[in-house]
This record gives sequence, C-alpha cells and structure tokens, in this order.
Amino acid sequence: MNCAVTAGPTFEPLDSVRRLTNLSTGTLGTQLADYLASQGHEVVLLRGSSSIFRSAVKVARIIEFGTASELERHLESLASVRIDAVFHAAAVSDFGFGRVWTRSPGGELREISRGKFSTREAPLLAELVPVPKLINRLRSWFPKAWLVGWKYEVDGTRAAAVDRARTQVGENQTDACVINGPAYGAGFGHLSKEHELFHFETSSALFEHLERFVRR
Repeated sequence: MNCAVTAGPTFEPLDSVRRLTNLSTGTLGTQLADYLASQGHEVVLLRGSSSIFRSAVKVARIIEFGTASELERHLESLASVRIDAVFHAAAVSDFGFGRVWTRSPGGELREISRGKFSTREAPLLAELVPVPKLINRLRSWFPKAWLVGWKYEVDGTRAAAVDRARTQVGENQTDACVINGPAYGAGFGHLSKEHELFHFETSSALFEHLERFVRR
C-alpha cells in the first residue's frame, strides 16, 4: 500500500529570524512511518524541518516542510499519485502572525513591518490570526484513501477528548482519529468513523493496529 505520513511541527514566521511554533518533536509520526515501511508499505514521510527526532528511517521518501502552507503544497502535490492511506500526525499551527504594531510612550499604536523587529521598537503587539486547517482538505485531495487524523488534547477529561475526536471525524470525512495528550491520559485512543473506540497502552500496539486497518 502507498502511505503518506505527516509528522512534526509547522512554524509561522514573525519576521526573518523569529517564529511561532509548538512542542511537537515528530517522534510518533516518524516512528509510525518507519513501522509501516518495515511491514512492506511504500511510505512518504512529510516531516517538519524543526522536528528534533531525526532517526534514520526506511521510508521511500522524506519531504520536509516549514510552514503550514508548505505542508499544504506538498500534500496537494501527492494528490496526483496513488495514495492508499494518509496518517496526518503533524502538529499544524493553529495561529500565525498578522499585523504588528509598536506602542508609543503616549499609548498610540503604529503598524510596522520589518525584516527583523528591533527591541528599540518595543513594546510590540502582534496579531494572531487562524491558520487554515489542512485536515478538512484531505478528502478532496485523496478521495479514495483511508484518512486518519490526530487529536492531541491538553484540557478536559478523556470523554471530552473522545468527543472532540468524534467531531473531527464527522466534520472532515476522515476514517479515524488517534487521540492522545494529557486530557486523554496514558496511552492512545483510536476512534473509528463508526464511533468504535480502541485503547492502546503503547505506541507499538497502536502502530500494529493502524497497519492492520490499512490492509483491510
């Protein structure tokens, strides 16, 4: 089977030297890609250039991305080839920077644009604007593929995390969602589009389960 796996963080630049990103290491997605390749699948790994997990993998191809728009372009380019399964484990930024202002001693705001903002212009106020979601475009790019999203949840209960995963599956026409993070607790959940919930204590058990689904 031809599989695409996204892994690691995106970033959104403030200026030429500063960026907004997240704490994703790329570990889980990279290890999943490696496991799928070890089981005989042809795997393309799309990995964030800021991923700190850089282990050698057996995948057929690695594509690196920086911003969410770069990941979007790479995914869209794969739509022209046969992809049987997409595992969207990348931590895509929810926000990017919009306009930036400096505040004068009198309190007036003045919009500024620089290659690199100077501390002499502080204090600065930066606008955070939503970054377009990629998961809701996967079905249009890969209409016949098995699509798996990810939900890393920090706040709330396990039940609430599962509810948010259920919403993701329904809204984005994916086939399943992997759930983890502090809200879910130890281990991983796998929620199918039929709302069947599986729990796995280890990433290895999760990978074996996902690989079996690919072969169905």
